[in-house]
This record gives sequence, structure tokens and C-alpha cells, in this order.
Amino acid sequence: MLTPLDPPDIHPPFAPYSHGVVVPAGQRLVFCSGQLGIGADKQIPVDCAGQARICFASIAAILREAGLGMEHVVRINAYVTGREYLADYMAVRNGLFAAPFPASTLMIVAGFARPEFVVEIEAIAAGPA
Repeated sequence: MLTPLDPPDIHPPFAPYSHGVVVPAGQRLVFCSGQLGIGADKQIPVDCAGQARICFASIAAILREAGLGMEHVVRINAYVTGREYLADYMAVRNGLFAAPFPASTLMIVAGFARPEFVVEIEAIAAGPA
């Protein structure tokens, strides 16, 4: 069982995420590279929410190949190209995770290798060895 770390003597998280997560001994880790919002059919949604859904679906597929699921995600790093995408990204993320929430970082970046991408998401998961 993952243990969230949210000390009462620091500012609480701004959204449904944990400041830290303890991974129990004996768990195996899976590191997912940053995923972009492009489907296997090479389609790229124009909206951030659509791209975020594809990013998380790709992460889920990677984890599934390792015998894990989204419930095993302990850390998310996400990058969006503008402040206007924060709410859409967070709505998708918040719809996928329940307590104990993974640790999470969200950054605004100048852009990605191709201008049509507005979000990239990477994840770390921990599950039974």
C-alpha cells in the first residue's frame, strides 16, 4: 500500500495530489517516458483535454504491459505550453486518480518539438514485484 506524505506543517497541495509518496519495500518501479497527445492512428486532438487523455491512455498501456495499472502511479510530471491549458489538464488528471493521490508536478514550458502538441506527461509507477 502506498503511503501519501502531506505534512500538516507545510502548505497543503493545491489540487488532488500528494506532496510525497512512500513506496513500500519489495515493489518494482516502472518509469514511463514523456507521452505526447498523438494516437496510434497519428491523430492529434487540437484541445489540451483530448491530448491529455491520449497521454494518460499511453501511460496506461505502458503500465499494462508491465502488469500494472493507473492505480500504481506514484509520480506524475506534466508540462503544458500555456497557462490556459492548466484547468483542462487538471480536469483530466483529477478524473483518473483517487486517494492516495500520486505526487505531481505541473510546469508551463515554451513548447515541444512540434507546435501542435500542448501537453506532455511522464509517470512513475510502483507495484508488486
